[in-house]
Formats: sequence, C-alpha cells, structure tokens
Amino acid sequence: MSTSALTPVFVRLKLSLLRNGLRQSSGRRAAYISSVVVTLLFAALQLIGLIALRGNDHAASVVVLLTGVLALGWAVMPLFFPSGDETLDPTRLVMLPLRPRPLVSALLAASLVGIGPLFTLCLAVGSAFAIAHGATAVVVSVIAVPLTLLVCVALARAVAAANIRLLTSRKGRDLAVLSGLVIAVGIQIVNFGAQRLGDAGGLSALDPVTAVVRWLPPASAIGAVDSVSEGAYGAAVAQLALSVLALALLLGSWQRSLTKLMTTPDGSTLAAASEPTRKESASGFHQLLPEGRTGTVMQRSLRYVWRDPKTKAAWVTALAIGLIVPLFNALQGTGSIYFACFAAGMLGIQMYNQFGQDTSAFWMVALTISSTKDAYTELRARALALLVITLPYTALVTVLTASLLGNWKALPEVLGLSFALLGAMLATGAVASARFPYSIPQDSAYKNVAPGQGGLAWISIFGGMISAAVLCAPVITLTILLHAASGQSATWVLLPVGAAYGLLIGWGGVRLAAPQTANRLPEILAAVSKG
Repeated sequence: MSTSALTPVFVRLKLSLLRNGLRQSSGRRAAYISSVVVTLLFAALQLIGLIALRGNDHAASVVVLLTGVLALGWAVMPLFFPSGDETLDPTRLVMLPLRPRPLVSALLAASLVGIGPLFTLCLAVGSAFAIAHGATAVVVSVIAVPLTLLVCVALARAVAAANIRLLTSRKGRDLAVLSGLVIAVGIQIVNFGAQRLGDAGGLSALDPVTAVVRWLPPASAIGAVDSVSEGAYGAAVAQLALSVLALALLLGSWQRSLTKLMTTPDGSTLAAASEPTRKESASGFHQLLPEGRTGTVMQRSLRYVWRDPKTKAAWVTALAIGLIVPLFNALQGTGSIYFACFAAGMLGIQMYNQFGQDTSAFWMVALTISSTKDAYTELRARALALLVITLPYTALVTVLTASLLGNWKALPEVLGLSFALLGAMLATGAVASARFPYSIPQDSAYKNVAPGQGGLAWISIFGGMISAAVLCAPVITLTILLHAASGQSATWVLLPVGAAYGLLIGWGGVRLAAPQTANRLPEILAAVSKG
C-alpha cells in the first residue's frame, strides 16, 4: 500500500482510538476534556507571553531555550508515558502487510493529531513571532515552525520505537510510575534555575547557553529565524540544514527500528524459559536479618521496595523529594537546617497503608495472624524494614544540609527532631494501616487509590501526619525551651532524647495497632482487595 493511501487510514485510526477511548467511561471523558482545557489555556498563555516578548533584547535566548526544553520533553515522553498513545507501540502492526517506509510516513502524519502537537505548534508559532523581523524572517518562519514540530514528533517516535521492548516490559512500567518523580524533580530544578537566573542578572545570563543550543535541532530551526532577522543569512541556512538533517536521521532511525521489530522474533520468552531457574542466595544482606517471622517479613517488605512498581515509585519519590527540598533550599541560601526534618516526614509516610501494597494477596498474611502477638510481630517487622532505609538516609540528609549551611552546631538537635518525627510517623502509620486500609490499583500507573476509597487515603495520610506532629510536641517544646534558656550549649541533649522518644513512641504505636489489626483482618482484606 502506498503512502498516499495509507496516511488517511492511520489518521482516521488515530481519531477512532481517541473517540473510542472517550466512550469507555464518563470519568475518562471528563479527565481528557479537563486535560485538553488546561493544556489549551496554558498554550494560550504561553503564546500571549511569547507575543509580548517581541522586541525584547533577550527574546531569542528565551525562545531558543524554550524550544530545546520542548524537544527534550518530547524525547523523554515515550519513556515515562508509554500508554498515553496506543499508536506508540508499532508491534501491534507486525502482522499487517506493511512496508516500513510508507508506515513511517503514515504514523508521522497520525502523530500530528493530538493535544501535544497542537501545544508544540502554538509554542513554535509564538517563538517565531517573537523574533521574526522583516519579510525574509517571516518566510523562514513558515519553514521553521512545521520543521520544529516534525522534528519533535519524529524524535518521540524514534525513541519509542527503539525502546519498545523496554517500554512493554516490567521495567517500562517502572519507568511509567516514576513519571511523577521526574515532574517533581523538574519543577524543583526549574524553580532553582529561575531564582539563580534572577541573582545572575536576568535574561542576559541565558545568552552563553543560547549560543550553543541555537545550533542543536530543532532549536536551530527557530534560531534560523533570529539569524535572518539579524542579517546572518549563511548561519540561518546552516541552522535550517541541521534541523532538516536531524529530521532525516530520526526518520531513518525510526524506519530501521520498525524493520527490526517486524522482522526479528521476540525471543525473550524462549530465552527466559531456557535459562535455569535462579535460586535465591542465602548469603548477603538477607543473612543479616533476624531469624523467624521478623526476618521473613522484613525480607518481604524490602523486596516490595525493590520489585513492586508502585512501592518502588513511592519510595524513590520520597527519597528524592526528601533530599531535594532541604538541599535546594540550602543551595539557594534561604534554607534552614530544620528543613532536613522533611526527609524524615517523607520517608515516614511509607509506613501508612502497609497492607495496601499486599493487595488481594493479603489473605496469605492474614492466615498467619492468629493472635495479637502475631499481628505485633508483623507490624514490628514492617517498621524495622522501613528503619533499615530511613534511619541512615535521614542522617545523611541532615549531615549534607548541615554541611551546605555550615551549621554543624545544630546537627545533634535536628537529628534528634528527625528521629522523633520518624518514630511518630511509624506509630501513626501502624495505627492508620489497621484502621484505614485502602487498595492500590495495580492495573494503572497513575492511580494510587481505588475508586471510592479516596476519603480513606486522605484520612490515613493527612490525619496521621497531623497526629505525628502533635506527638512530637514534647520534643519540639524541649527544643524551644533549651534555645530560650541556654542557647546552643545544651541542645546536644536533643539527639539522645529525640532518638529515645522516637523509639518509645514508635513501639507504642505498633503495640496499639496490633490488637486492632488482629481483630480487623476480614475488613482489611476486603479494603485492600478492591483494586
């Protein structure tokens, strides 16, 4: 089938996929419409801002870097959102009698249908308008704008085709659930960069970076518009040529990946079946765990952290945000060493809804709990598994924050406060796990609460956090009194006091939650099995 005949078919297929997806449920339809409205509003605001930037001395720096960041987003989008577009998986077309060359053209045309391409087009048009001065620059803009859009779309397609085996595997699903972390880290980096930009003298600080990025496709296409406006026609031709060359290379890479996917059998299953079953080694870290039920439960909990996508995503997000917030504030010069307690709070949240990560498999755990003692051992072991990670990490974040701020005198008291907060979070988390369990859907990368259980999740997490803050009141009060009475001379006592208090309150919370867990096993199983 020729390209001219195949392209309309794929465009109609893309439209049909969008339409049928909206018909599945009213919730999905509402979410899609809301995302469209928000995206279009954001695109309109960006477009207005870029239009207002016209005539600014540093407009070229802004639009060139904006195009570069936009291209980077297109490159990583398939890795973190592989299920966002059903047509990203070319293996679904393997059985059809299609040649790679017309298939590439048809898929490229179909890829231009959607909110992402429309958003990119708006930014490209606004960028060109901001820096196009003169009739020649307008003519170049007519070429540069669609070229920028095509390079971005082809980049996403080439990345998706080259990594499709990864994206359809368990590791790919792990990447998908980590997308929230990438967004959170990205926001922190942008915030940090914006503040640094203000300290460095405004937009003029972008000029050295722009001098490099303007030669990198597809930003080079927008850079060509600025070059023509400045009268540098030779540079503009070279920049356009770079974008055209990049588009050709991306399409060639995409076509080679499609050819490989359509002609090479997926032997991963056969390879896995031919390999001997890997036996777990009894040596290593697990050998250091206690014997009996405690060691077994700790090992199971730590394996959840390493293997379960949802649990892994929650832990990685907590570890990253718990480190980023205090360190970035310290680097900006506006932070306080007390921000290091944020790491203990983020990590302590992982104690909440302990049984939700078991999902319907909790029935196997429930069968092993026949008394309050068994429930106490189960909860204690899960808390100890968390402490294996949280204690050294909390200490590390506190030490790094103190070193960046140069405030070593406050290190003992902040460590004591962090340990007390961590113990309070473990205590309230154990109680919340028994009283307010909820299911974590495993079939969706972006839903962490089963439908109808949102209220339970809010009560569990935010109610527990408020209760943990109240439980830490004695240590906080002692800190204030010591500062008021003797300054920094006696605050070192907060380290042993905070550690002992955290240990005591954590033990008390587990003891309190044990009988509730033993008495509510059927209710817990029903709650965590809904997803």
